[in-house]
Amino acid sequence: MVSTIRVVQNILDANERIAANNRTLFDQKNIYVINLMSSPGAGKTTLVEKTIEALRGKYRIAVIEGDIQDTVDADRVAKLGIPAVQINTGGACHIDGNMIQQALSSLDLDRIDLLICENVGNLVCPAEFKVGENAKVMILSTPEGADKPGKYPLMFRESAVMILNKMDLLPYVDFDMAKAKRDALKLNPSLAVFEVSCRTGSGLEGWVRWLGNQIESFKNRGRE
Repeated sequence: MVSTIRVVQNILDANERIAANNRTLFDQKNIYVINLMSSPGAGKTTLVEKTIEALRGKYRIAVIEGDIQDTVDADRVAKLGIPAVQINTGGACHIDGNMIQQALSSLDLDRIDLLICENVGNLVCPAEFKVGENAKVMILSTPEGADKPGKYPLMFRESAVMILNKMDLLPYVDFDMAKAKRDALKLNPSLAVFEVSCRTGSGLEGWVRWLGNQIESFKNRGRE
């Protein structure tokens, strides 16, 4: 007789419960939450900085940074005068609901409209673990190649937004834009796609507009 040990499923189930508790708290505090994911070096922290610069006059923003080690990303955010909490996972390839729950004690939740959770750089595990977010947002940068939707389908299925970053490098890299969009939208037809360069700022207005609309819809939920 073979016994099956459901270790992975048990971990995911436990995380789902904690993430749901986080979501309930965020709803009570009227905080819109995004879970920002990508591979290392795709431009997550630069996008966070640009998003803060665009929206800080309208919304109160806080950031939770997830990294295996170091505080370099949280230090960058803190220099903008934004509350930032660093999670060091110590080797784990993602942040999860429990990590976020613990980090919340370092934030004044009554003074936050938008919480950005920047995940560990990885195209696999972060897609599996909810943190209590309203939306998953992922970045695919042009130097990574257009084959990533086919190789890492769950990331593209789970995300509400795909940001194609480093468009300024498009003339210098082998990136098939049509293929990347086609394969991603085949996996997730409702995926919102924005072509941007976080370095130059090109195209960011579409992303900022989308995010602002999501925050407003969330804040106005249930109203006539």
